[in-house]
Amino acid sequence: MTYRLYNRPGSGGFVVEAALTLAEAPFELVELDSKPNTLLPESFRATNPWRQVPTLILPDGTTMTETAAILIHLAACFPEKNLGPIPGTSQHGKFLRWAVFANVNIYEAILRRGYSSRFTDDPAAQEATRTAAVRRMAEACAVLEDAVEGPFLLGEEMNLADVYFAMLFLWLRTEIDAPRLTALGQRVRQHPVVGPIWRRHFGDR
Repeated sequence: MTYRLYNRPGSGGFVVEAALTLAEAPFELVELDSKPNTLLPESFRATNPWRQVPTLILPDGTTMTETAAILIHLAACFPEKNLGPIPGTSQHGKFLRWAVFANVNIYEAILRRGYSSRFTDDPAAQEATRTAAVRRMAEACAVLEDAVEGPFLLGEEMNLADVYFAMLFLWLRTEIDAPRLTALGQRVRQHPVVGPIWRRHFGDR
């Protein structure tokens, strides 16, 4: 039973690749020949109608999209790997809260910055859309900065939300005072399993 992950280098599929590797799950990585901030080929619509990555095909053939949903699903599939807190606990509630928060407020803002034409039909408004997105990302990161409970988001142990946040924080591209998130990102980059995947996607950033 093998997963199939569609991705492209430097994209959000990094965190799904990291999750599958941390889970020691067998998977096939299909890297698409496409640059970030460009649309995927029309032919990919048959796999994902939004033509976006990451797209994960589960072992039974089910298609999953939406990064946060994929991470939550994989954490539940491999409880013995401690990819997330135990479902039903308050810690798991926090895990769900912050994973969805990041997806809705940070990842969405990244898309508005990179694909501003999707969010306004007025070409003259595209720059304002981008600058508003950058502001929104900084505001969301400030909320997360205050939420960090220890070396990682929920305390002493790294989970998939931490890996997700580290990637999104890298994409912020604006200076904010966030020492906790900065340190969290460094710990994720230094993780013995995640680190090599990070460097393949993002180099030494």
